[in-house]
Amino acid sequence: MQTTEAPPTRKATRFMYAGLALTAIATLAPLLDIATVDALSAHVREAYPNWPAELIAMDRNAIAGYLATIGVLGTAGWLWTIRGVKKQTRWSRPASTALFALGATTALMNLTLTGGEYANVIPPLHATLGALPAIAGLATITVLWRGK
Repeated sequence: MQTTEAPPTRKATRFMYAGLALTAIATLAPLLDIATVDALSAHVREAYPNWPAELIAMDRNAIAGYLATIGVLGTAGWLWTIRGVKKQTRWSRPASTALFALGATTALMNLTLTGGEYANVIPPLHATLGALPAIAGLATITVLWRGK
């Protein structure tokens, strides 16, 4: 009895679609946060309790805008590399690896970045959500480079 295993391209694209979905969740999370519980404002207020509401809103919007921008760039990267992997282009493995390195570095920065009165500029929930696509990226490049 012979078992058939999904080819590396199909396995890799499954991980890539998972990364794309996780990136979409991480991108939308700060926007949904502002529209609902507004924990981002509470995060800013905790660091700067004496700031007026306008400054808190500006800083909250800057954090949310940064996270949304990173998410949009990540989404573009996933879509571009998914296309390359599906077409089995020569550049898809190095491009996927470079984008993984960029995404993982950004995720680590978001998890550890401090400044001003912030213990962490990016709230832990949003930093963690933003790091999840890097796990899918690691799985992707492992499959692409191992070829299994």
